[in-house]
Amino acid sequence: MTQRRKSKKTEAEPRRVNRRTFLAGAGAAVCVGAGLWLRRKKFSKRDKTKAEKQPVENPALPAGEWRAVWVSYLEWAAMDFSSADAFRAGCVQMLENCAGLGLNTVLAQVRPFGDALYKSQLFPWSHLCTGVQGQDPGFDPLDILLQEAHGRGLSVEAWLNPYRLRSSAAMPPNLAENNLANTHPEWVCAVGDGLYLNPAEPAAADYVVQGVAELLQNYAVDGIHFDDYFYPTTEESIDAAQFAASGAADLAAWRRQNVTALVKKVHDTVKTADPTLRFGISPQGNPDNDLNSQYSDVTAWLAAGGEEQVVDYLCPQIYWGYGYTLQSGSTRFAFENIVPAWLAYPRAEGMALYFGLGAYRVGTGDGGANPDSVSGWSTGDVLARQVQDLRSQNAGGWALYRYGSLFGAGAPEQAAAECAALRAVTGKET
Repeated sequence: MTQRRKSKKTEAEPRRVNRRTFLAGAGAAVCVGAGLWLRRKKFSKRDKTKAEKQPVENPALPAGEWRAVWVSYLEWAAMDFSSADAFRAGCVQMLENCAGLGLNTVLAQVRPFGDALYKSQLFPWSHLCTGVQGQDPGFDPLDILLQEAHGRGLSVEAWLNPYRLRSSAAMPPNLAENNLANTHPEWVCAVGDGLYLNPAEPAAADYVVQGVAELLQNYAVDGIHFDDYFYPTTEESIDAAQFAASGAADLAAWRRQNVTALVKKVHDTVKTADPTLRFGISPQGNPDNDLNSQYSDVTAWLAAGGEEQVVDYLCPQIYWGYGYTLQSGSTRFAFENIVPAWLAYPRAEGMALYFGLGAYRVGTGDGGANPDSVSGWSTGDVLARQVQDLRSQNAGGWALYRYGSLFGAGAPEQAAAECAALRAVTGKET
């Protein structure tokens, strides 16, 4: 399999755990070595003086600004999977565009629907490869992506959707025999035409963790990335039996515990495989929705450090423009207001906070009640201005959603100007 690209920083860090010895029992507690490493990262208050004298750098944090782009299943659907060479050519073009924009990280969606764009013993092949879920394309897309990305100095974080098996009756059109919806229907809940692993089922969560372990064992990805798809609904019926059996009194708090338990296990699994690997989550930009609709306790995740740490970074989806206004007249989510609000949340030492920017809004607008909702996204430089504002507030980096919104046949006419403005702020002018 592909070897990780080396940097001066990673070469200076302690040698990582051999992944080939790791898969068995990966969903269990962190191994002693990784636990010791985690304990070194955060001192208690009584050790404050020692911490000041001997600061410990978090080796999972990248040097410099994190500049990323999401490559989603929509991008894969437009790629040519007819042969390894055809797919490689598409990857090369995509990665050249990313590098040329001054980006350093690709967030590649490699498990979108309980399936995989890589060889897996746990999940069927994605239908995106051949049109049929479970059908082997005859080559390994992720391996090719890693080869080409690492050869260009780009990091690749494997973007996984932990619970989603089907978003609609047509996506995916058919499920493979070994899709979890068929092999473990007792783990699955239906929401409309969608199918999801039930976050209240511990066995389902453990399977997700095993999938992360398998991926880390076999591929030199630079991290694991989740987006905002956690609980698929607020409907009480989906986990009523599990809630009743739990003895808990508060449904919302219990659901948040279920999500945090999964996130914590994934974090510890990543760190056991290699402490220099990163695990991050991109929650919704509205923290109220995260807490009460997705049951993602994002502010607690930001504040958790040391042995309690659950993520290396959060990257909230700030897909609103300047002056964004709700019908109520509130400007709470206007870019200039919501970014400082996120930055003001307490954050543990070694925790990074990045921001997702809505490249898909370019030329279309963000749906705000403000009269410049569309025109504000049609200037040709809104993304670059947002990047500059993030820098002025000492944010750690940013990610663009998504690649196809700036490149390719579906990109709007303003995309070229946006790319040129981004190159100017990343130092990649041509």
